[in-house]
Amino acid sequence: IELSRGKRAVEHRAVKARDPTPVEELSPADVFIAVKTTKKYHHTRLDLLLDTWISTNMLQTYVFTDGEDDRLRKRMGSHMINTNCSAAHSRQALSCKMAVEYDTFISSGKKWFCHVDDDNYLNIRPLVKLLSHYSHAHDVYIGRPSLDRPLEATERFGDSHTRPVRFWFATGGAGFCVSRGLALKMSPWASGGNFMTTADRIRLPDDCTVGYIIEALLGVGLIRSPLFHSHLENLQLVSLTQIHHQVTLSYGAVDSKRNIINVRGALSLDEDPTRFRSVHCVLYPDTPWCSALTWY
Repeated sequence: IELSRGKRAVEHRAVKARDPTPVEELSPADVFIAVKTTKKYHHTRLDLLLDTWISTNMLQTYVFTDGEDDRLRKRMGSHMINTNCSAAHSRQALSCKMAVEYDTFISSGKKWFCHVDDDNYLNIRPLVKLLSHYSHAHDVYIGRPSLDRPLEATERFGDSHTRPVRFWFATGGAGFCVSRGLALKMSPWASGGNFMTTADRIRLPDDCTVGYIIEALLGVGLIRSPLFHSHLENLQLVSLTQIHHQVTLSYGAVDSKRNIINVRGALSLDEDPTRFRSVHCVLYPDTPWCSALTWY
């Protein structure tokens, strides 16, 4: 029942997003897209993104990783950012990368900061359309929570003083966006390495810390959007007709079963286990390697 409601919400939001008049005119150049990855996934995950959605958004996309890679550097140039953070999947390492993402965005001068993981497919056209209904100068935090309730944590001040805190956060696994106006207000807790100090205060990972700063410290509520998708939900519910309207997609496994977008095409599951290549050909059929395929 819950999954069916989610599907109806996606359908309703996809239609509703076409109705309002945009608040401001945006282009992809106004968006800073940060992709968080690690060196061991450069070949298995990042190459797939470079062949698909990043190939159409190279000027807007920055890859944040933890190790130098000559091959990736050749493809991305200065848009490959070696954070020199630990390669461990720890909250400290994740927060270290987010700190670099934040500082790089602030220096870019762009209007919107959007974060995705290396198992996300980002669809730039509905993303720009969605963000155009908000002002980048206002306080906007938009994404999708992974929990059905606010996160409960403990703030730590000094060695002994603590207090409970509750807040919503947008999961990094589905991606999220923050307006420049709000990002600038985050500066006391996020800039110049302060992000890691803030993360240590609540001892939670990077996406949770973003939500903590925005909701608990700044008092700005999360705008929930069903157009963002992570591997934590049933991706089979996103139909082929809805793909054009979704902002992010993902892939994963549940109980050893593939959790992927249900899209058929010229590529088999063995050739395209994540379905990202098939999705890309649906969205960009003129891509040379898509045109060379025989579709059914």
